[in-house]
Amino acid sequence: MTDQSDPVTERPPHPTRKADGKALRRDCPLESHAELPLASDRDPIGLLIGQAATRVPELVPIRYRRMLVSPFTFYRGAALVMAADLSRTPTAGLRAQLCGDAHLSNFGAYASAERRLVFDLNDFDETLPGPFEWDVKRLAASLVIAARNNGFTAKQARKSTIAAVRRYRQAMRDFAGQPFLDVWYSGLDLDNTWGDFVRSLSPKRRERHGDQVRAAEASLAKARSRTGLQAIRKLTTERDGRRRIVADPPLVVPLDELSSLEPDEIRHQLDSLVASYRHTLASDRRVLLDHFRLTDVAHKVVGVGSVGTRAWILLFEGAGRSDALLLQAKQAQSSVLEPYAGTSTARSEGERVVTGQRLMQAASDIFLGWLKGVPEIDGGVDYYLRQLRDWKFSADIEQMRPSSLTLYAAMCGWTLARAHARSGDRVAIAGYLGKSEAFENAVADFAERYADVNERDHAALAEAVASGRVKAAAES
Repeated sequence: MTDQSDPVTERPPHPTRKADGKALRRDCPLESHAELPLASDRDPIGLLIGQAATRVPELVPIRYRRMLVSPFTFYRGAALVMAADLSRTPTAGLRAQLCGDAHLSNFGAYASAERRLVFDLNDFDETLPGPFEWDVKRLAASLVIAARNNGFTAKQARKSTIAAVRRYRQAMRDFAGQPFLDVWYSGLDLDNTWGDFVRSLSPKRRERHGDQVRAAEASLAKARSRTGLQAIRKLTTERDGRRRIVADPPLVVPLDELSSLEPDEIRHQLDSLVASYRHTLASDRRVLLDHFRLTDVAHKVVGVGSVGTRAWILLFEGAGRSDALLLQAKQAQSSVLEPYAGTSTARSEGERVVTGQRLMQAASDIFLGWLKGVPEIDGGVDYYLRQLRDWKFSADIEQMRPSSLTLYAAMCGWTLARAHARSGDRVAIAGYLGKSEAFENAVADFAERYADVNERDHAALAEAVASGRVKAAAES
């Protein structure tokens, strides 16, 4: 196994790396990426049950209920299942820092420190170095599954999948020809990208796609409305002259209802945690955090795949009435890739997530940091922290038309390539992928096959619930 320190290494000159990448096709032909060799003893439900052992027991049935909604929601919660399957697929041996769960709903918009709306990967719970193909195939399969969920034809689904993988290949070739600092500073600014796209439309196409253009512009406007203050208005209330997080059990439960510790002891422990987290921030961010004090904490159920892990809302308040900050502390467990890609060298799982996120994202949340919990409150688990909302917005995949999904897929493909180019050998990867369409066609074949497997797995979960092997429960 290779450890997490290996993506960035001293590399030979550019021409040699390109030739070495191309030579890897002899042992791992581009066409081989269509293969899906499944284990004879494959048990996806068994993997999910094993994963549940480290989660909050009373929340696990909620996770299964969310996964049962559709094959797509199942896929979102089954990163471990796919990691096991990907470990048996051909790889060229070229590694990069992986997202580990690069399905299309884990891309989205958020605010950069310069208050620009950027598009990037936004979930790094499973980040770890590994074969670059694994992220590409996770994205590609998600596109087929989402397209089927939307009722698209097989041809329409394949068009979107091809668009994502082709854009990945082309972008990697572009990055291979750029100075590394240009690669590092590159990013997808949604304001500029959307403006360029609209201006590129002919009057006839603009009229034909007017509804989609207006819907996209409304989505960008909505993203800017999802600020921390908006979250504070939605999730908190004033009670007895003090702001408090609104309880909504079992999805939101205040800490004082979960812990047997005395209030003074809870306060002491939380102050220690904030001090520990503070040291993981850059010095200017520490000054910013010092203007706030922690005033309330509540447990919150989040996501699909993350349900059952611990997540907390942390309310901080400053001197003014509207001077407040909401952070989310999310439990960081070992990556689902670790049994197959190698162990992390980070000192904690929270540090692993933060390090991977900072490496892969063009711009990361200014409050991104990590800490270890308190044994008396949560067993001393690892967390990473970020702002709860700061223009954060994910596309509504279920409302997309085929043309919209294809455009979105290409954005995801470019973004994933840029993330990999920052840590992996972009020149060798580009040399391996080459100029032909062999890679995208092979990955599209793989994605269609995996979508079939995912549908069977989704049905297997429904059977497991019906038989009593696992329990699924509604949220209220």
